[in-house]
Amino acid sequence: MAKVRKQEALDYHSAGKPGKIEVVPTKPYASQRDLSLAYSPGVAEPCLKIAENKEDVYKYTSKANLVAVISNGTAVLGLGDIGPEASKPVMEGKGLLFKIFADIDVFDIEMDASDPELFIQTVKAIAPTFGGINLEDIKAPEAFEIEKRLKEELDIPVMHDDQHGTAIISSAALINALELAGKEISAVKIVVSGAGASAMSCVKLYISLGAKLENILMYDSRGLLSKARKDLDQYKDYFAIHENDILFEKAFVGADVFLGLSRSGLVTKSMISSMSNDPIVFALANPEPEISYKDATAVRKDIIMATGRSDHPNQVNNVLGFPFIFRGALDVRATTINEEMKLAAVRAIAVLAKETIPEEVIQAYGEKNISFGREQIIPKPLDPRLIHYVAPAVAKAAMDSGVAKNPILSWDEYEATLKTRLGLDNKLLRNITSKAQENPKKVVFAEGDNIQILKAAQVSYEEGVAYPILLGKREKIEDLLEEYGIDLPEKTVIDPKSEEEEQRRITYGKAFFEKRKRKGYTEFEAIQVMRERNHFGSMMVDSGHADTMITGVTRSYRSFIKTVLQTIGLQKDVNVVAGIYILITKRGPLFLADTTVNLNPTAEQIAEITVNVAKTIRKLKITPRIALLSYSNFGSSPGEDPEKMSAAVKILHTKHPNLIVDGEMQANFALNSEMMLEKFPFSHLANKEVNTLIFPNLSAGNIAYKMLQQMLEGEAIGPILIGLKKPIHILQLGSSVREIINMVKIAVIDAQN
Repeated sequence: MAKVRKQEALDYHSAGKPGKIEVVPTKPYASQRDLSLAYSPGVAEPCLKIAENKEDVYKYTSKANLVAVISNGTAVLGLGDIGPEASKPVMEGKGLLFKIFADIDVFDIEMDASDPELFIQTVKAIAPTFGGINLEDIKAPEAFEIEKRLKEELDIPVMHDDQHGTAIISSAALINALELAGKEISAVKIVVSGAGASAMSCVKLYISLGAKLENILMYDSRGLLSKARKDLDQYKDYFAIHENDILFEKAFVGADVFLGLSRSGLVTKSMISSMSNDPIVFALANPEPEISYKDATAVRKDIIMATGRSDHPNQVNNVLGFPFIFRGALDVRATTINEEMKLAAVRAIAVLAKETIPEEVIQAYGEKNISFGREQIIPKPLDPRLIHYVAPAVAKAAMDSGVAKNPILSWDEYEATLKTRLGLDNKLLRNITSKAQENPKKVVFAEGDNIQILKAAQVSYEEGVAYPILLGKREKIEDLLEEYGIDLPEKTVIDPKSEEEEQRRITYGKAFFEKRKRKGYTEFEAIQVMRERNHFGSMMVDSGHADTMITGVTRSYRSFIKTVLQTIGLQKDVNVVAGIYILITKRGPLFLADTTVNLNPTAEQIAEITVNVAKTIRKLKITPRIALLSYSNFGSSPGEDPEKMSAAVKILHTKHPNLIVDGEMQANFALNSEMMLEKFPFSHLANKEVNTLIFPNLSAGNIAYKMLQQMLEGEAIGPILIGLKKPIHILQLGSSVREIINMVKIAVIDAQN
């Protein structure tokens, strides 16, 4: 798992607008008329409708897609009772997960209410605002009573995710693990370490699946929950069916399943060794499991193991469940989340783990192949199919159990809606990171004495995507590393001007001279220019001493292009380089080109750029749907630019008939598939979501991407330089640390290919 530094985490939460979530208007508000409709007097009309029929609140407000994430801060992660204010970053984070995985809006609410009755009454009082309530980080046993009462007294879905999230995911894992082990759930012996809210919920769900209570031994910090214990509350007493205590280590002898929700280091190798054949071990303590994956698998080759960690197979991650459970519950306006809905989620998750894994998921995790087996008993958190597997299953269970107030009429339409509800935005960035981590590369940072570069190099190294090579004066770089507390244990620092690099300057210079000897360079000049960091770094990549290079954060883009073209040169059969920018938007990633290089390309160059852009997009496992832009729609207005773009389209349609491309067209039509279908049904892009925009000249492309980048306030990746023989990327002047990191990942993937 990537190391997260204290200051990095604090900066993440405080930089720019503090916090992680915000409220965004969903209706126009620019004019006085808009405001009159949004508020007085227009707002009175929906108010009156809702007063007549309370159910109309779902029609006229955001209630149908709004969940409250509520905590009193009494059991926050592994931090304990730290109070409601200190719990707010966690609740905001939960809201972020709801949004990015299931497009559910969230208000996080932190209450100063440790008394259960006060908590219950407060939630009941504010419940009319919400379509559902996610309780979070409330200590046991109060959490049990709070959830029970709210489920009984409210008519909207209520779930304490700490109790049920892990239960649902681990139950799905258990179903598949038992199938692989060839065992029946009714016959297996289960040892449980931990007796908190989550552990109890897990065991109860296992019992719902067929496990026998008499086959379960549950331990808290004082030992086995047994009839001999006099210190058990009503919740623990339910599990105390054994007459006397049994030593923890003895319980493992012949056990089929171990579930750990306690703390690290409690389970030894000998305990795992004493378990039955094909032992199932769910060591879910975080951040370190009860026994490490390495130790457990070392003593039992037949083990089926899951942990809570992302760096081992079978991560039991609540994000596999809660976003999609609430999605399904909200979409049918369920009055509760009942046992049938939870079991439906369990079975849907279990089934998905057996399905053929999409190629983009396999690549995202850096594997050659992923298939159902001992290291794939539950889906990966990045699997995009979770939303349209789990949500419909939950929705159907709500309907079948009689708690759905708005039943779904067409499952095909519902599944299509789920698939399009979220763009590929967050998934693309996560997939890029995972792909880069698959095979990290040596990355030259030409401006190694720039603090933004050094911070980006540190994160890139810690995320496991790059081995940094820093160019610049060693003393200055070391001073900056010390001043800013940057730790780069596997860095290489090179000063191209230093005496110790003289031989390498000569070697690179002679190689460079061979490229440029008929283009104005003498051998002496070629060797001397290697003192300049961009020439030196480019030749490192060209010679294979490094895999890729990042530069440009301190100077204008065009000042570097000439150097890169002279040292690296173009790919075979490529005549023109170009720059792509990726903007991450709600509709998904939007690719823009050329935004950085060609002032006024010809029709032939536009066609070539388009083909090369499409190749790059396909490497990200995305199908390019390309619009060639102008101020004209299919010949509606004459002029140099529309005629050029029209000619480029003809070339593409003739030479690349399988490419989804059309034009020339105006940007508003390109980005509005319904309008395109209505006005230009003959277009190759009619009723298709365009994700790639090709501009007629550099002014149009550069202005468009910079304007969109500022207006959308979304993530941006680029510019990605395409067409070079070796991967070198030139940053936008003044790029942020995050933008640099994103470009490092792209550069690493480029080098992998």
